[in-house]
Amino acid sequence: MFAVKRTLLSNAVKDAFKRAKHTLPDLPYDYKALEPIICAEIMQLHHSKHHATYVNNLNVAEEKLKEAVAKGDVNAQIALGPAIKFNGGGHLNHSIFWNNLSPCGGDPDPALCKQIQEDFGSMAEMQKRLSESTVAIQGSGWGWLAYDQKAKSLRIATCANQDPLQATTGLIPLFGIDVWEHAYYLQYKNVRPDYVKAIFDIVNWKDVNARFKQAAGC
Repeated sequence: MFAVKRTLLSNAVKDAFKRAKHTLPDLPYDYKALEPIICAEIMQLHHSKHHATYVNNLNVAEEKLKEAVAKGDVNAQIALGPAIKFNGGGHLNHSIFWNNLSPCGGDPDPALCKQIQEDFGSMAEMQKRLSESTVAIQGSGWGWLAYDQKAKSLRIATCANQDPLQATTGLIPLFGIDVWEHAYYLQYKNVRPDYVKAIFDIVNWKDVNARFKQAAGC
């Protein structure tokens, strides 16, 4: 009886890992579509090289995790945690980032505008605070406009490296700004503030609106 249960569990784990194979998502626009804010060369390298590397490394780490689970090697499973967090976070963050941007992203809808007004006083103040927090990140990381489901309010948050916002803070990501140097250095050099300021001109508010509605349940 127990042997049958172990076999069923083992098969279930194998099936879960088979279903969990990750792939690089297509961009919803051409590499040159965000020019002049983000040049085509940056977009091509960022998407097809950097994001692809996170996807590939995540699949490798999960394959090793599958083997460790099958062997019952808990030490190996724990040791794989950082690689899964880093590469999985990179995959999650960039999958949001590409959709957060658009050459024609519309405007914040009334519900989001109202929430921004309540939590920050104005759209300008929200952008100011998000920009300041993002520019101030030491090294690499992400700045986020997020939703706190417990407090039912918007929050500004930052994460180091590729730490995924929801998994590490519980906040729901709405709009993220990638400040790893590969996201801007070819064009903006070391002037991170110029890049962060410019990126607000290509926010895909349709996507941010949808994320807010889902997070807030409205």
